[in-house]
Amino acid sequence: MKKHLSLLVLFVVAYANAQEKNVTNKAKDTIIKTEVVNVVTSYVPKITDAFKIKQKPVIEHTKETQKKALEYQIFSVPVASTFIPKSGTMKKVDLGKREKLYPNYVSVGFGNILSPFLEAYVRRSESYNSELGAHLKFLLSSDPVADTELSSTFYNIDLNINYTQQERYFQWSAGLDAEKDKYNWYGLPTNITFTEATLSAIEEAQSYNHIKIFGQIKPDDSFLEEANGAIAFFSDSFESAEFLVDGNAQFRFPLDNFHRQLNDLYVNTTINYLGGSYAYAYDAVTPIDYNFITLGVHPTYKFNVQDLAIQLGAKSYFSMDTENSENNFFIYPDVEISYPIVKELANVFVGASGDLTTNMYQSFTDDNPYLSPTLDMRQTNKKFDAFGGIRGKLNHQFSYNAKVSYADIENNPFFVLNQSKSEGDNIAGTNGFTFYGYEYGNSFKVVYDDIKLMTFFGEVAFDGIKNLTIGANAQFNKFTLTNEEEAWNTPKIKGEVFGTYKTNKWFAGANLYFVGNRKGRIYDTLPAETFTSVDLKSYFDVNFNGGYHFDDSFSVFLNLNNVLNNSYQRFNNFNVQGFQAMGGLTWKFDTLF
Repeated sequence: MKKHLSLLVLFVVAYANAQEKNVTNKAKDTIIKTEVVNVVTSYVPKITDAFKIKQKPVIEHTKETQKKALEYQIFSVPVASTFIPKSGTMKKVDLGKREKLYPNYVSVGFGNILSPFLEAYVRRSESYNSELGAHLKFLLSSDPVADTELSSTFYNIDLNINYTQQERYFQWSAGLDAEKDKYNWYGLPTNITFTEATLSAIEEAQSYNHIKIFGQIKPDDSFLEEANGAIAFFSDSFESAEFLVDGNAQFRFPLDNFHRQLNDLYVNTTINYLGGSYAYAYDAVTPIDYNFITLGVHPTYKFNVQDLAIQLGAKSYFSMDTENSENNFFIYPDVEISYPIVKELANVFVGASGDLTTNMYQSFTDDNPYLSPTLDMRQTNKKFDAFGGIRGKLNHQFSYNAKVSYADIENNPFFVLNQSKSEGDNIAGTNGFTFYGYEYGNSFKVVYDDIKLMTFFGEVAFDGIKNLTIGANAQFNKFTLTNEEEAWNTPKIKGEVFGTYKTNKWFAGANLYFVGNRKGRIYDTLPAETFTSVDLKSYFDVNFNGGYHFDDSFSVFLNLNNVLNNSYQRFNNFNVQGFQAMGGLTWKFDTLF
């Protein structure tokens, strides 16, 4: 016990001395010193130390974010109704089998009057933005007209090559069209008896050659909508030649910069040069030359005033007849106003127009290939053409159009027979020149007259029956002539009934043409130059066509023309072919190379 007390007293005395010493030292040390202590340790984290997000976390909303329950109350009110729903089933729309389209095809056929036929079109895409295509058509008919003293054989060959290129800011195309046609002046006058020697000496063949180079450009974003140009040359077997340079450009000018409700103004400009010559005139050995230069401007503006659709425009031409040293300026209206009496069902329209047409040897031969190469070439001036009518649709299946017009035309062309230079037993004139094959009263010339023409036109079409479309049109012409006695070889009444039928495998079509009475000339024998008018009887021409598709690539066709076998005259002294039948095969394909 004493021992423990001694140790406790000793500990207390030592502690008191230590405290007294520390107080003395602190007082002496008045400046606080700072030191940098570096603690070095190592830490190796583990995956278990990471905080893991649960796959389906539980989100607890506070009172501020909790959604409030919405309560709805419905107040039922009785409503009188006579509607009674009718139960039924949904009808399936038959869209039919989608036809596969091929870019190329070849069609060959053969007719009953030794008539081979060939038509082909091939297309090749050189790249994504370019395309090269070619179309060829050939038809030969060997002496198809019965009971003619001269040959009536004809053939047509047409080749068209075109190329289209899409550039970054515009599209352009260019091409070549070449055509060769052969016909015979087989329509000898019936009031002249030709001897066998004279018939064997007549060279009735005539051939036409036509070549045209054309081009087009369409900018993507420009005032110029499109521009077209063509250079063409036309000739025949008798040293006739015709040269054509034709160009036109269509511009579109936005007018909304002046007022936001204004539409675009379209302006079409044209430039045309036509020059040609014939080796001989019909009644002289002197040549015939003609040259026309025509410049034209045609602005058009369309707008609506409520339901009234209005088109305002004008056509103006400056024409130069350089051969006769004549210059003329023409201006015509181009106005049309339409108003829907009953929307889509009946739309009435009235308007006035006019135009200047430069007649060409090439276009005349398209209408009548039996012309003599001795034509008088003029421009036709349609001073005005006032018209009005009604058009519309019924139930989107039945459409109709009725129109009446009255026109004042200067230099309207008509086809009339040339007088025969032979009396039937001679092949040369008193001047010693041998007659050409068209100088036996078996060719036509063109005569011009100033006329007033009133026309009534109507057409209807119906496509309400599945796969079937039918329609009809008719036209009545009333001529008021100035110098000529009749509107030669021009019908007063003509009409057409047409129809098409098509299924997945079968296709068929029909065309029934009616042409009314016409008037023609027959000349007395030389030396008199008088003539008498004759009636050309009306005719009814019935044509059918059809075929069958074996598959998307192969099909057969059959064309039947002049089914009634009528031996009518399209132009006086020129009978047409009788019944014609042609069958063939068509092959459509993707590419050959």
